[in-house]
Amino acid sequence: MSDNETTTPPARLRALISWQANRVNILGSRLTGTRMPATGRADFAVLAALEERGPISQADLGRQLGLDRNTINGIVTRLDDGGQIQRATDATDRRRNTVAITPLGRRYLDELQAATDTVQAELAAPLTAAEVAQLQTLLGKILDAHPGLPA
Repeated sequence: MSDNETTTPPARLRALISWQANRVNILGSRLTGTRMPATGRADFAVLAALEERGPISQADLGRQLGLDRNTINGIVTRLDDGGQIQRATDATDRRRNTVAITPLGRRYLDELQAATDTVQAELAAPLTAAEVAQLQTLLGKILDAHPGLPA
């Protein structure tokens, strides 16, 4: 048995879309880990959501990102402590906290975006621009067909 035969997963496994997507996710995570801090992916998700949607309740933010209460609270606390977001009591419902991105948070998001762009380019290097667009379209169709799943 050659080295390639002992390191290559079985063909039936390699043919699974879910297996391929998972392997690409692992590769993307490893590449991301070399380009940004360990908290970068979570920070990017939260800051991108706040930039796009504006001030939002902390609970709604967690739901939209598919994060549980404790996880979103930890991320929000870290970003609030760093000045990247501002937490405030909701004026219409004093029991709720709202969060908003700050100018410092926008600069941090831009830094994370640059690192993310580098990772995406490295990940997609074997593909043409048209293939990247096609892949994004196809993956989007799969994800749109399963809307009940968290982000």
